[in-house]
Parts: sequence; structure tokens; C-alpha cells
Amino acid sequence: MTHPWFAGAERPRVLAHRGLVTADGARHGVVENSFAAVAAAHAAGADYVESDCHLTRDGVVVLFHDPDLARVTGDPRRVDEVTARDLEFIMAGRGGLITLEQALDSFPAVRFNLDVKAEGAAEKVGRIVAPHAHRVLVTSFSDDRRRAALAAAATTGDGIPPATSGGTTVVTRLLGAVSVRSGRLARRALAGVDALQVPERRGRLRIVTPRLIDYAHAAGVEVHVWTINDPGDMTRLVAMGVDGIVTDRADVALGVLR
Repeated sequence: MTHPWFAGAERPRVLAHRGLVTADGARHGVVENSFAAVAAAHAAGADYVESDCHLTRDGVVVLFHDPDLARVTGDPRRVDEVTARDLEFIMAGRGGLITLEQALDSFPAVRFNLDVKAEGAAEKVGRIVAPHAHRVLVTSFSDDRRRAALAAAATTGDGIPPATSGGTTVVTRLLGAVSVRSGRLARRALAGVDALQVPERRGRLRIVTPRLIDYAHAAGVEVHVWTINDPGDMTRLVAMGVDGIVTDRADVALGVLR
């Protein structure tokens, strides 16, 4: 049975990576994972927004990628060292802070792909997304963290669970299955996940190959590749058979792929 996160959306899927920061937005100080960036992705026509979840000192789940504020805001503190009010002030001139609850409430038509970055955020992410599970996919590099969020969603919600994408352990097991050409081991590695979200390569290791795509599809799992910003690479990967493109340039991808 196909999870509603996948149903009724155009393909190939375009996932707006941390929202969308256009050239004009950047000139006005907008940064990734801000309220303005999510709004821009929605306005551009993206069905999906990929984002990241961290927990502030006072226990608020916010959309933020890095464990600290340095790269995005110039503030050296960690996200878990500041309150949501502190972060709201810091982000005021950068497109505005957006919490997970605000994202789900303010953009009811958007489907969210949420990477749980902080271990302490997992349970709270699960509880928050439970009422919106039909339009949320939960992932994490840590499969334990991903499962913790899914478990919290199951405990809180009374409907379907969120969709989910495998973490590092799942990907490693799948690559092992691909290397020995075992569809059986591939199906075992992918059990319980709906999508595989991976880079095309990691250093010298090519991850996305026709065989990997075939094994994933045979297991009923979609393949989404990150982070692809070149139009030629987008069309090449889609021609190879990938189901979704995670991109900083959702506006470009929508134009190229639709």
C-alpha cells in the first residue's frame, strides 16, 4: 500500500532542500530553513520541502540544519544552547525562524521530509508530526533516531504512521546486497522503509547505480538523490530511473523536470 506522502503528487518528485532561497531572497538576507525559504518553495510549486529538526534549550523543535548557528547566522552558539525566543530574534532579518509546529500549521498543502538531526528531538518530532503523518516522511542518518521518532508518532497518533527513509545502517546493508547482486538481501535491508535518500556518490564510491535502483524498486522503495542543482544532472538521474531529486534549486528543477 502506497503511503499518502507519495500519492497524488507529480513525478519525478522535486524536494526543495531546506526550502528555497532565490537570488532575490538572498539579497534580502533570506537563509535556508527559514519561514521565507519554506514559503518560497511553496510559492514556486514544490510539493515537498526537505528540512531538518533540532531542539532549542527550552524544548522547541525548529527547522535548522547545523548543530550550531555559526554558518547561517555568525553566532557561535549551539541550537540547544539558545531558546526559541533567542533564535527568533537572531533569525528576524534572515527570513524568520520557523518551528516544526509552525511549518505544519502554516503550510497545510506542503509535504515535509524531515531529517531528525538531534537525538533529543526525536520523540518530540514524532509527537508533533503524528496528526500530520499523511504528509510527513521522517528520516535520519541514525536509524535508531529515526525509529524513535516513528515510535513516538505511533504512540501519539491514531492513524497511519509517517512515511520513512532509511538511515546509514539501511544504506550500508543495501550497498552490500548490491555488491553481491542479491535481490533477497536488498529486500531484507529495505524492509520497513518507503524511500532511499542518498547522494549519487560518496567520495570514490558510486552509490546510485541502475542495479541499486532496480533492487529498490523491486522492494517497493523509491530512490531520491541529494543534493542535485545542475539541470543536466537532474535529467540524467531521472532518465536512470530515480524517483525524486532533492535540490537547492527547486524552481529550476520544476522547470526542467515538468
